[in-house]
Amino acid sequence: MKSIFKTFSQIFVLFLFVQCKTETKLDKTISVENTVKYAKGFSIENYDGFSIVTVKNPWPKATKTYTYILKEKNGIVPDSLSQNPIISVPIQKIVVTSTTHIPSLEMLDEETRLIGFPNLDYISSEKVRTLIEQKKIKELGNNQSLNTEVILDLQPDVIIGYGIDNNNPTLDNLQKSGLKVMLNGDWNEETPLGKAEWIKFFGAIFGKQKKAEELFNKIETDYLKTIEIAKQATATPTVLAGDMFEDKWYLPRGTSWGSLLLKQANANYLWQETTGTGSLSLSFETVFEKAKNADIWLTSGQFSTLKEMTDTNPHYTQFDAFKNKNVYSFTRKRGKTGGVLYYELAPNRPDIVLKDLVKILHPELLVGYEPFFFEKLQ
Repeated sequence: MKSIFKTFSQIFVLFLFVQCKTETKLDKTISVENTVKYAKGFSIENYDGFSIVTVKNPWPKATKTYTYILKEKNGIVPDSLSQNPIISVPIQKIVVTSTTHIPSLEMLDEETRLIGFPNLDYISSEKVRTLIEQKKIKELGNNQSLNTEVILDLQPDVIIGYGIDNNNPTLDNLQKSGLKVMLNGDWNEETPLGKAEWIKFFGAIFGKQKKAEELFNKIETDYLKTIEIAKQATATPTVLAGDMFEDKWYLPRGTSWGSLLLKQANANYLWQETTGTGSLSLSFETVFEKAKNADIWLTSGQFSTLKEMTDTNPHYTQFDAFKNKNVYSFTRKRGKTGGVLYYELAPNRPDIVLKDLVKILHPELLVGYEPFFFEKLQ
């Protein structure tokens, strides 16, 4: 994802065993240009018979780059690349570990390749829930302590993992057992289109790079079109985000994914001048002083009604947005077992999220459009 990748086009000499070792240069004429435009955490380079996927920044402040070789049938991988994990593609059986991976499988029509997932109840996708009900996808426990016995029995072609730091002994042990693991850093991307572009990562392992490119191009086109629509707004409503959790109010930092979406929807997010990509942790008093007169309130996924909010904290009624019933949430759209669809699908479909926000903030600009994720709380 961001042009911090080492391009393997700089590998000049590869050794091939024919009758003896002979030197040959990696033929650049068979390399397909890397089309990753927004994502900073990965790149793809295609050669005759194999591709090189480079992953950087799988978690904040990561210092190591991870290189994976995707080998096609009858493809020949040069000796100089053989020290990297080599994965045969297209893969037939996959384990993924984040709900944000699910939409890419579904959009590529590859959800039936999924054979295992940790915390199955978190999955909202109707197609994947049907496969779960048919016992075609195994429960794997949780990410910090995956059921390695079940995974070893499943023998997936690849496990798509993620980490919050450089400490993931479960994935390390699975690799030592001979299984292939690829790290995915979609969650660590800073921009909406950067997150969505990780569908190309899945396109590469399923041998569907062209389809992934087409899917992303459609998302990108719709997203950029909506930005232009938002620019037509004659007002810029003030926005409060988040709510209290365990005595702290959590809301997006100013350079985060959520804050950027609000900015591009032509909103005045009250904490947009802060820096960082995570969450701010503030006291109720600090938030109230700044946001008591905010026009719109976008809550977290905690609440389904205004009453649930006041039952938790009666002081919420002091905000103008609450008094005027301009409080919105994405929590009501859930899967059969309670998983919140927004957490699964929104990072993959920023075009939909942006349309929702523009409709909430500037309803006159999207006549006839009904928000997909967000609902006004009653």
